[in-house]
Amino acid sequence: MKSSTAEILPLIGTAMDGGFYAGRVVIDGKPYALIVAPKTEGDRRDVKWIDDYKDVPGAQSWNDGLANTDAMAAAGSALALWARDLRIAGHADWYLPSQDEIETIYRNLKPTTAENSQWSRSGINLSAIEPTRPYTPDSPAQTMAEAFQQGGEQAFHPEYYWSSTQHAAHSDVAWFQTFSDGVQGGNNKSAELRARAVRRLPL
Repeated sequence: MKSSTAEILPLIGTAMDGGFYAGRVVIDGKPYALIVAPKTEGDRRDVKWIDDYKDVPGAQSWNDGLANTDAMAAAGSALALWARDLRIAGHADWYLPSQDEIETIYRNLKPTTAENSQWSRSGINLSAIEPTRPYTPDSPAQTMAEAFQQGGEQAFHPEYYWSSTQHAAHSDVAWFQTFSDGVQGGNNKSAELRARAVRRLPL
């Protein structure tokens, strides 16, 4: 009997195709595996989403970070151009995760033991496999992947990380994910936050 895709995927945080396996999402009805870039090459700090609050209508997808990033790059975003120019382990298809993609990453690779926030709708993710509900104080828990636990070689910093999703109602705002307590919110595009590149594999 043939194994299902779910049965052959590695454990969360396992090295995979140039980075580390971070979970599964659905984009345009198709399932993908998310791969987080290595921290030394694919993590940035103190970067703006874009200069001059430029409206980027093509970057409003909740789940397609690649399409968002390409739209950002076309609009002149230095952050998006950095991600698209990455060449890691022979792969040239890195991009900035969408709001749902980066939520999936937080849920699976949460670095801290801090309680999760119940602010607003943080944690709802209809693109995740399986779709998720708002966070509870203790769910998600700190990741089991030791390299991604706080202080680990690949760990996300307990700070704000940009998604590539522009706010649908406010063109000067883009969505972020906090990697301390999970808050999802909007921030001014000129704010200097962190960013981590990803790539994806069809399943």
